[in-house]
Amino acid sequence: MLYQNVCLESFGYTLPEDIVTSAELEQRLEPVYRRLHLPEGRLELITGIRERRFWQPGTLPSKNSVASADAALQSSGLDRALVGGLVHASVCRDHLEPATACAVHHHLDLPAECMVYDVSNACLGILNGITQIANMIELGQIRVGIVVGSEGGRELVETTIATLNADESLTRNSVKSAIASLTIGSASCAVVLTDRELSQTGNRLTTAVSYANTDHHELCHSGADQSVASGMQPLMDTDSERLMQEGILTGSETFERFLCESGWARDDIDKTFCHQVGSIHRRLMLESLGLDPVADYTTLEWLGNTGSVALPITMALGAESGFLQEGDKVGMLGIGSGINCVMLAVEWETSLVRGSGQAGERKTLNSWNDASRLVSPTSAEK
Repeated sequence: MLYQNVCLESFGYTLPEDIVTSAELEQRLEPVYRRLHLPEGRLELITGIRERRFWQPGTLPSKNSVASADAALQSSGLDRALVGGLVHASVCRDHLEPATACAVHHHLDLPAECMVYDVSNACLGILNGITQIANMIELGQIRVGIVVGSEGGRELVETTIATLNADESLTRNSVKSAIASLTIGSASCAVVLTDRELSQTGNRLTTAVSYANTDHHELCHSGADQSVASGMQPLMDTDSERLMQEGILTGSETFERFLCESGWARDDIDKTFCHQVGSIHRRLMLESLGLDPVADYTTLEWLGNTGSVALPITMALGAESGFLQEGDKVGMLGIGSGINCVMLAVEWETSLVRGSGQAGERKTLNSWNDASRLVSPTSAEK
């Protein structure tokens, strides 16, 4: 998909204030660690994740999605009467029906003519939403659109801890399927897209490529389909090693298609933002794509894996920190279970980012300055 008239105009984000370290999770997993003789610090060592954040219990996704979308709209300076499409694109949602986008639309006071719906595609939801809004803008159907999502990790992490502590049949091998669940964090992010004539930034979205390798759709899956309002107690079963291997192969195939479609060479790409899974995955993925880790911004160390929000909020924080510069060619390289990939090409000019509330004003980590620390594998990665 090639675009001539679409701009990635602004970001808004919201971060929880409740910070939970990997060390704290290990303390709660003491029964498992004792039975299996696992060393302390193992979780951070093998994932690179020092901490993650959680919303207060019972927080509905729409609450933070409203805050993030409102911040993105305020940052853009656009009249919300121009918004013709709203996509809520996170895994988490208020209810099975109606669409969570309905609550967000209502509280943002958007026009009745605005198209409103949810999209769900694991960690790719927001990138899928961006391509859908971009298509509508390119076709002249709308002039401004918003994609937003809010992921909550508390319920998954707490259910995983309780299940592991109660299962005395666990072995060092079988416990591996739960590690991915312990990396999950919470965050919210919104993206405003607009046509070039309305844009103040000139941040052109030029290319979108998608690729599906659904032979591996069973490598990562949850239990029953539940909403936050139902008091969900989700569990995930993830073959992390195979998912990483097959995901990297799928990512490499998608990236070759991305280069062909965009007309870029590897050396043309100035900055990248990837889905935030863990330090080993990041290193191997960038190596397989032939990309420089120093040109890649990360948040996994302090946000963990925030699902569909992970890549866009990392880009928002990177833009806010000054990581993105005028003239940068930017690759948004998304991958999600299924296995699906979406990769977007953006020609960057100006950053418009606004955080919502006190959590949004928290000083961010310039992790790109620390990129060299993530290049060499630790002893646990070898």
